[in-house]
Amino acid sequence: MKEKIEELTRILEEANYNYYVLDNPTITDQEYDNYMRELIELEEKYPEYKKSTSPTMHVGGEVIDKFKKINHLKPMLSLPDVFNEEEIADFVDKIQELHISPSYVCEQKFDGLSVSLIYKNGYLVSGATRGDGVVGEDITHNVKTIKTIPLHLKKDIDIEVRGEIIMSKDTLNKLNEKRSKEGLPLLQNCRNAAAGSARQLDSKIAAERNLDNFIYHLPNPEDYGLKTHYEALEFMRSLGFKVSTNCALVKTKQEILDYIETLAKQRPDLPYDIDGVVIKVNELDLQEQLGFTSKYPKWAIAYKFPSEEVYTKLTDIIFTVGRTGQITPNAVLEPVIVMGSKVKRATLHNEDYIRTLDLRIGDTVAIHKAGDVIPEVIRPLEERRTGLEKDFSMIDTCPICGTKLIQKEGLIDYFCPNEHCAARKVNSLIHFASRGAMNIDGLGDEIIENLYNEKFLQTIPDFYKLYLYKEDLKELEGFGEKSVSHILDSIEASKQNSLEKLLFGLGIPGIGAKNAKLLAKEYGNIDKLKYASVEELTSIKDIGDILAKNIVDYFHNNKELIETLKSIGLNTEYIGEKTSFNEYITGKKFVITGTIEGLSRDEIKEFIEKNNGTVSESVSKNTDIVIVGEKPGSKYQKALDLNIMIYDEQKIKEVMNM
Repeated sequence: MKEKIEELTRILEEANYNYYVLDNPTITDQEYDNYMRELIELEEKYPEYKKSTSPTMHVGGEVIDKFKKINHLKPMLSLPDVFNEEEIADFVDKIQELHISPSYVCEQKFDGLSVSLIYKNGYLVSGATRGDGVVGEDITHNVKTIKTIPLHLKKDIDIEVRGEIIMSKDTLNKLNEKRSKEGLPLLQNCRNAAAGSARQLDSKIAAERNLDNFIYHLPNPEDYGLKTHYEALEFMRSLGFKVSTNCALVKTKQEILDYIETLAKQRPDLPYDIDGVVIKVNELDLQEQLGFTSKYPKWAIAYKFPSEEVYTKLTDIIFTVGRTGQITPNAVLEPVIVMGSKVKRATLHNEDYIRTLDLRIGDTVAIHKAGDVIPEVIRPLEERRTGLEKDFSMIDTCPICGTKLIQKEGLIDYFCPNEHCAARKVNSLIHFASRGAMNIDGLGDEIIENLYNEKFLQTIPDFYKLYLYKEDLKELEGFGEKSVSHILDSIEASKQNSLEKLLFGLGIPGIGAKNAKLLAKEYGNIDKLKYASVEELTSIKDIGDILAKNIVDYFHNNKELIETLKSIGLNTEYIGEKTSFNEYITGKKFVITGTIEGLSRDEIKEFIEKNNGTVSESVSKNTDIVIVGEKPGSKYQKALDLNIMIYDEQKIKEVMNM
C-alpha cells in the first residue's frame, strides 16, 4: 500500500501544479476527486504511510510567483463532496444523532474561481484567489473590472465576503466565435475560461472577458449581529453584492432532495454553469457546535451532479460466458463513481466493438451509464496514451472449459459450443430461476452457484428434486429451516406459472420475455409449439428466420427435457391474464414511491393489476393510495398534503400475503 499511496500523491501533486501553477489542467475534476477520495481512504487505513506533505493536508495547490501573495484572514476551506442520496442522508442523520435539528440552506454550486473580497470603510481594497486555502493570489486589478462586484458598498463598513467568479455560457460562445475567426485556440469551458481570465497580468484582458460573480459566504457573520446563514445572504445582498436568489431554506432530507431534483432539471437552461448543490446548516450557533475536521466544516457538504461521462483507466479486459455460450468481453476499470455509484466493470459487448473503438489495455477511457443503468465504455482518450498500452487480443478458447470458440453464421459474437461448460450451465440455471422467468424466490445467483458446486443442482429438472435434499440443504452455510422451506415452497409454486414464464426460463436463444408471451398466446400450449415449423413461425409478427430456426432447433434437441418437465407437473399451457378481487386493491388507483425491500416496482404493479387496481405515475386528488418505501420522493409529501391513504412496506406486504 505504501507504493500506491506514493503513486496517488505524485498524481495529485502533479495535477495541483498543472492546474494552479501552469493554469493548464491535465485531468478532470471527476478524476481528481476520485484520486483524492482513494488517497484519503488509504491514509485512514494505513496512517503509518501518510506524509506531512500529503495532498490531503491541503485544500488547493501552490501559488504562482508572478502574483503578489495575500494571507487570508480566515482559511478558505473547501467542502466535503458527496455524490448520491445515501451520502446526503448520512450527513443529515449524523447531525440528528447529536440531537440537533437545524434548518438547511440549499444553494447552487457555481463552477468558476473562488474569490475573497475585502472592503475597508465600504471601499474594495483587495481581491484574492483561494490558492492553498491559507495564502492566495492578489487579483485585485482584475476583480475591479467585474461589473457585478461593487467598488463601494451601500454601507461604509469593514467586511470580507467570499464568492465565485464565473463566465456565462453566452459570453463563452461569443469569445470562442471571435477566437475561431482569429485562429486562436478555443476556451475549453466556462470554469477554465473564468479562472484563466481572472488570473491575467493585464487587466484589459479580464475586462474584455465580461466576467460575472456571485457572493455566497460571510466568514464572520456574528460580528454583524446575524444569527443564521440565510440572514447573512440577505445582509450581503443589502450591501450591493450579487447573491443568488435560487436558494432554499429547508428542514428535511426530502426537501433537500426535492431542491436537488428541481435544480437538476433547471440546470441546462441556466445562463451559467453549476456543478452541484451546497447544503449548509443554517443556524450559526449550531454550526459552531458541530465544528470542523482538519480539512472541512462538519456543517456543510457539496453534492456534485453526476457527470454525463467520466474518465478512468482500463486496466484489463476479461471474458465471461453467458447461458447460451456467448462470450462477452468486459472492461476491468480503476474504480470510479458514475451517476452516484462506484463502477469497477463495464461491458465491451464484442470483439468488433473493441476494434472499432481501438481500445487498448492501459488506456484512459470515457465511460457513462447507458440508460443511466449499465456502465459502458464509449471511447479511449488517445491524446493521453504513453506508448505503454497493450493491444487487445481476442481469445480463441473458452475461459472456463477451454473448448475452441466458434462464430455462428451471420453473427459477430463468439460462442463456447460445449453444452456442458460449467459457466453456461450455471448461468442457464440462474436465468431459469430469475424473476422474469420462473420467479423462484430465495435462489439468488450465488446460492445457485453454490448448489451447483455442491452437486445438488446440475440441470433444470433438478430444481424440482431439491425437496429430496431438504435436510442436507439446511446444513449448508447461510441456510436454515425457514429459508429452505421458503425456497422449496417457491419452487413448488413455480409449477403453476403460465407458459410464457417457462418458455422464457428455458433460455431459447433470442427469445426474450416479450416473444415468449407472444408464442404462448399464439400456440396456447407447449405441445403445439414444439411441432411448429420455421415457415409457420416466421408468419408470426416479430419472429424472423433466425428466431424461428432457434425455436425449431431447441425443441428438436430438447425433447427429453420438455417431457421430463411435464412429468414433474409444470404447467405447459398459456393461462392468460387472470384477475382476482382484493378488497385492498380492486377498483383503487395507486402510486408507488421509494424502495420496498424484496419487491420490485414491477412486481407490485403486476399484483395490483391482477387484482383489478390501476397504477399511475403521479399523485393527484384522484389517487386512492400511495405505496411508500425507503427513500420516497416528493410524491410522498404530496400524498400527505392531499391527505391520501399511505401503505408502508409492512402494509403492502401484508396485502400481498408475503
